[in-house]
Amino acid sequence: MEKIAIALHGGAGTIAPHLLTPALEKAYLAGLEAALDAGYQVLKQNGSATEAVAMAVVTLEDNPLFNAGKGAVFNHIGGHEMDAAIMQGIDLKAGAACGVPSIKNPVLLAKAIMEKSEHVMMASQGALEFAKQNGIAIEDDAYFYTEQRYQQWQDIKGSDSFQLDHTEQKGEKKFGTVGAVALDYHGNLAAATSTGGMTNKKYGRIGDSPVIGAGTYANNATCAISCTGHGELFLRSVVAYDISCLMAYKNMTLKAACDLVVYDKLVKIGGEGGLVALDHLGNIEMPFNSEGMYRAKISLDGVKEVKIYK
Repeated sequence: MEKIAIALHGGAGTIAPHLLTPALEKAYLAGLEAALDAGYQVLKQNGSATEAVAMAVVTLEDNPLFNAGKGAVFNHIGGHEMDAAIMQGIDLKAGAACGVPSIKNPVLLAKAIMEKSEHVMMASQGALEFAKQNGIAIEDDAYFYTEQRYQQWQDIKGSDSFQLDHTEQKGEKKFGTVGAVALDYHGNLAAATSTGGMTNKKYGRIGDSPVIGAGTYANNATCAISCTGHGELFLRSVVAYDISCLMAYKNMTLKAACDLVVYDKLVKIGGEGGLVALDHLGNIEMPFNSEGMYRAKISLDGVKEVKIYK
């Protein structure tokens, strides 16, 4: 049995079989599997959990189907403001970038902030300046343009509405964050999350994804978590850290802690979404209280699973 494991997500929300064409469903499954395989190969080659989650998230950021990196949604002025975070469980080191434009792979900027600065979080133009100084790839606006994202923005442009990624019909939501958690041969955990946020978002809005303890958290003593959902509710619930705390202070299992937070505590305040979680024993949980969640995992026994619906 391998002592390595990885799990990832590509967003949650109103994701039902009738909303995806067979071709699109196949493309999403292929995208998830490609990211899963990329991260797992890092682990197989004795790479760190940190490197593995970064590789998995980069692969999803490079795929225009997902709301991160190349597929990031448009804000209210037709630009892109991306958020990302990464954390490693061995020493609780973390890095995060908020509201950054032009960054090809925001998770690599978050990783550079963790490894090459004395800070945890950088925002906007300052983060962009740090990226340039540290050789992080920059792209022009054309790189981030996808017709689907542009049309989503056109539908609500000029209004005070914002949209949680893809909406086929009124009221349907998909939270298009991406993220990954991993356990390496050395017993270390790591988590990473990346997002383009909400379509038509204003005022430099930041969700839970780059906030350590809310959307992203890793601690070797407990678990690694990456969340996707309605960011405001995940922020107010400090979801990722709450699960770790339930394990540390109430001696709950990963499953029990995840179930309490996702199916009870979040639901009570109207928080929709899900997460991927991995503990130091290699147990994986992928709970969500929405209709679907793009998700994939390779467990300790090497068995691969890639799913979209409940």
